[in-house]
Amino acid sequence: MIRKQTAQVFGVSTEILKDSYVDRGALDEKIKQYLKRDNHIAIRGASKSGKSWLRQRIIGDAITVQCRWGKSVADIYREALGQIGVKLVTSESNSRSMEGTVEGETEFGVGLIGKVKVKLGLTSTLSGSDSKESLRQNINDLDFICQLIRESGKRLIVEDFHYLDTKERTKLAYDLKTMWDLRLYVVIIGVWSDNNLLLNLNSELTGRVREVSVVWNSEELAKILEKGCQALNLELSAGVRDELVEIAYGNAGILQRLVLDTLDDANITRQKSVRQAVHDINHVHNAAMFYADELNSVYQTFASRVSSGIRSRKNSTGIYAHILAVALESTDDDLIAGVPRSEILRVSKAREPRIQPGNLKLALGNLERLQVDSDGRGLVLTYSDGRVRLVDQQLLVYRRFATVRWPWEDMIEEADTAGEDYSTVVKVDDLAG
Repeated sequence: MIRKQTAQVFGVSTEILKDSYVDRGALDEKIKQYLKRDNHIAIRGASKSGKSWLRQRIIGDAITVQCRWGKSVADIYREALGQIGVKLVTSESNSRSMEGTVEGETEFGVGLIGKVKVKLGLTSTLSGSDSKESLRQNINDLDFICQLIRESGKRLIVEDFHYLDTKERTKLAYDLKTMWDLRLYVVIIGVWSDNNLLLNLNSELTGRVREVSVVWNSEELAKILEKGCQALNLELSAGVRDELVEIAYGNAGILQRLVLDTLDDANITRQKSVRQAVHDINHVHNAAMFYADELNSVYQTFASRVSSGIRSRKNSTGIYAHILAVALESTDDDLIAGVPRSEILRVSKAREPRIQPGNLKLALGNLERLQVDSDGRGLVLTYSDGRVRLVDQQLLVYRRFATVRWPWEDMIEEADTAGEDYSTVVKVDDLAG
């Protein structure tokens, strides 16, 4: 008998760990039904809540595009077509039109272009001696792009929708209505709190989108532990199970990581014929502290980057440090639900009377841009609909188990020493200059 390793059952993995996979709230079957209908699907949930595993399990061979900060809707189409062997070159003349060319880069892509031309009644032409089919036409109605993706036989999936800026989210929401008219149905995956975000961006999507929320309760998280422990012939005491579930903050990914580290701390690395048991709750706390220590550089870098604001600019301001101080000293529940701008203003002005509502609002608009790295990744907090919300719930584990010295107090002191008057905030459009 081959003994299973604990890392084959629990942990964070790009592959689905079937021995601890739980169909939360029968979402698997619900999404399967939605996929058979003429509608888009929106899957929302916190970071590491299991959205990607859910998508992989239900939708196998797909065109999957990962959003990053700074990516445009045109970039999404370009990357999507690239995955089916078609090169898209576009030039956007304004916010609502797009012109460009498509060219087959693979035999499959050439075949797709040929089939779509026939369907659309277009004349087929060859570009040069390499026999690659090329089409030059206005594609502002998305017809040709949608037909290419439909002809590929694959579902288009847009992941990490929350990384798009507000303008691009809205543009994609309007394009989704056009896609629906053209019978191209898309799966949108991301982190947002409000119900029916896509409908709020474009009311014409009413009746055309089915949204599902990946949210775990304590009983469902306990089922993950139960199923995985059964596969490993392992027993967790009630105290250990309850502590793991509590520290996971309703997040399946955090739970998966914590339980694997807990087993490591208990020196359990593989399945045995004799049932192994974990009864000491200290193994859970040691695992959480190890996890938090590992996250230290991530969140200290994040806090320093945002707290310092736009320090290279003449009109930089310490207002960002005050924003972080208020947000990250809020309760867990408030951070998850979203801290209102009015509350951030109230507490910030108590800390620093020179902060004004207009400047605070402008600074909050810069919040997401300041967090991301050179690859457009790294969002921890988002700001939308007048609220600052937590995207990465690992921060809650970090705050609870790490000995944290946040950098914002130093930044505030530096701002005061430099004589900043909090009267000017650089606009987000000026950040790259």
